[in-house]
Amino acid sequence: MLTSQRYQLILDMLKKKGFVKLQDLILATGLSESTIRRDLIYLEKKRQLKRVHGGAALLQGKTVEPSIAEKSSKNLQEKKRVATFAASLLEEGDCIYLDAGSTTIEMIPELVGKKVTVVTNGISHLEALVEKNIPAYVLGGKMKESTRAIIGALAVNGLQQFRFDKCFLGVNGIHPQMGYTTPDPEEALLKRTAMQFSSQTYFLADHNKFMEVSFAKIASLDDAILITDKVPTEIRKDLEGKLQIFEVDQS
Repeated sequence: MLTSQRYQLILDMLKKKGFVKLQDLILATGLSESTIRRDLIYLEKKRQLKRVHGGAALLQGKTVEPSIAEKSSKNLQEKKRVATFAASLLEEGDCIYLDAGSTTIEMIPELVGKKVTVVTNGISHLEALVEKNIPAYVLGGKMKESTRAIIGALAVNGLQQFRFDKCFLGVNGIHPQMGYTTPDPEEALLKRTAMQFSSQTYFLADHNKFMEVSFAKIASLDDAILITDKVPTEIRKDLEGKLQIFEVDQS
């Protein structure tokens, strides 16, 4: 089977199922696991699929965004470890911006007793902050139901009234060339505004966000520090020298 035919077979199987297991690809092509893995790496770099544990999946549209409920149920342990590490960077008296998102919300239990002040655009975050009796301000603006975030011009204007020691942002895509991205331009603007008024910016993301590209650019990789559970081996070289990374899982 020619290489081009193999690529097309893989993509055809993905289009039919949305997800295909590595073993199914091996059976369909009659080739070795190492060959199929190389094919998947190549097709991922060409932005034609996304490799996931055990196989490959179709890429989502650049404006498609899972709901907060969907995101909260995925990679929960990885998100908790990332959030715990992020909270360990705080110092007494810090004023921080805590972005809406399924990873940033996991920081809130770690803020108890740290004597910090929080500004957030996360509706779920506000509820958790009140429950933990953590001093907080919430931005006003348009409510985005799917992500339970407050966005829009009012939120941007409100954010400009604050100054932060640190801001902790969620992100949908991390790419060596395309930078940090998110599906919604309004959320991207709010994140950029928070970065502008913060002394230090951290993006929090699990490893599944690597090589994803969404519709709206937030920032270049060197504009912030990334906190993640791990960096996929095959893209380490692509990221070298492009950003500062705190990698929680070193094994």
